[in-house]
Amino acid sequence: QVQLMESGGGLVQPGESLRLSCKPSNSIFEFNAMGWYRQAPGKERELVATITLGGTIKYAEFADGRFILLRDTFKNTVDLQMNGLRPDDAAVYYCNAQVLGRNTWGQGAQVTVSS
Repeated sequence: QVQLMESGGGLVQPGESLRLSCKPSNSIFEFNAMGWYRQAPGKERELVATITLGGTIKYAEFADGRFILLRDTFKNTVDLQMNGLRPDDAAVYYCNAQVLGRNTWGQGAQVTVSS
């Protein structure tokens, strides 16, 4: 069974940056797509950014221009570089991997943005 290991969450001040990393238990190239979602308290889980096997990246509107999704073939990770963080970016961020219509989720990484 595939497992996704997330790292990099934490507490930052508004305007600061944070990098999340997702490492699967097998090769990142065994998935049709990988990416990050987030869920804030009282809200539904929403897409942040995804990358397909072919390398096509999709960003949510709130992430475009501030967040960067990176696929590191050497480290076998899919990272989310988040810049210019705002208080409304605070949420639990989940790594996602899709293969043959099946979703696998990480345990979640807490991101808190507060002064």
